[in-house]
Amino acid sequence: MRGQETNKSVVLLSGGMDSSVNLMAAHEASQVVLALTFDYGQRAAASEIEVTRRLTARLKIPHQILKLPFFEDFGISSLLQSSRLDSVPVGQQVSIDSLERSQETARAVWVPNRNGIFLNIAAGFCESLKAHWIVPGFNKEEATTFPDNSKDFLKATTSALAYSTSNQVQVKCFTTEMTKSEIVILGQQLKFDWTWMWPCYFSGDRWCGQCESCLRSKRALQSQQIPVENFFAR
Repeated sequence: MRGQETNKSVVLLSGGMDSSVNLMAAHEASQVVLALTFDYGQRAAASEIEVTRRLTARLKIPHQILKLPFFEDFGISSLLQSSRLDSVPVGQQVSIDSLERSQETARAVWVPNRNGIFLNIAAGFCESLKAHWIVPGFNKEEATTFPDNSKDFLKATTSALAYSTSNQVQVKCFTTEMTKSEIVILGQQLKFDWTWMWPCYFSGDRWCGQCESCLRSKRALQSQQIPVENFFAR
């Protein structure tokens, strides 16, 4: 199928587990004409940019980094370097098995309309590049606390894009109905090297191992007997 116009895609690539595996899946199922990485002032920007550059270079996929400095004006997410809030929840502040605690930590790291903005920007690139798929990294596990990861959000955005793009761009995610552990299984099938990703909310030489994203990634990898010790800061 690769190379057909109807199977061209633009991938939203943050470098985390979900977006990286979706890039691999899109690379198998379509011609990825562009991977977009956004620098919106997030704490992990430097590390995310580094791993996305390496991954797209390995796959020989065109890659563009877009700066969105206006996000700092939102200022209400602990993920943003310009945040007016307390720090990102870590350690005992996080409990990935507790829905109530996860809802609290989700509020702390919520960035206003982040995925909505990203998808609409990507839709413009899709239309101009004659692509029909935007491929984000959504998952069922985090959709319980992040509605912009949900199947309903994907469908609603696709419906809206039918009006705002002349080629009726669609949002297509390969992992919307999967948990993190199931995403690891898919990644294994696609021969993804887990050292190529950066799931952490912070930049650094290694993942912090204490934020919610690190803990969810760690649990998912361990569920498939993938060693994780070398990923984390000591």
